[in-house]
Amino acid sequence: MLLRFAPRALAGLVVCLTVLLAAGCATTTGKPPAQGTASAHRTAPAAPTASTPSGARGLATVQESRLPAEARRTLALIDKGGPFPYSQDGVVFGNHEKRLPQQSRGYYHEYTVKTPGAHDRGARRIVTGRDGEIYYTDDHYDTFRAVTR
Repeated sequence: MLLRFAPRALAGLVVCLTVLLAAGCATTTGKPPAQGTASAHRTAPAAPTASTPSGARGLATVQESRLPAEARRTLALIDKGGPFPYSQDGVVFGNHEKRLPQQSRGYYHEYTVKTPGAHDRGARRIVTGRDGEIYYTDDHYDTFRAVTR
């Protein structure tokens, strides 16, 4: 009796797996989201440029000159070695969200980018890598862009 239903059950399973696989692939096509969606403001990954760090290939990029003025001021402080306005500036960034290339603990360090009107540190950060790469996030580590200079 069980063998009589096995072909239909197997066919149903194949159809379900195909639908699930297709749905999963549809969300990882790399195409920018449609206008009006929650993440439509995000920049799609750019083609690598000569100034894009090799570990940042595949991430969106932003020219330093196109960063907000507060982010450029934070970069100037980083270049000078401080002093930094927040005690958390320069601490190890753990990359727990795994949005940046995997590296050993201590490779990345984070710095606060002042957010006008915020009463706390806000959501904007600069993260630097040991090999000189720079990343910017304006949504508290949800997305990053590699900064090109």
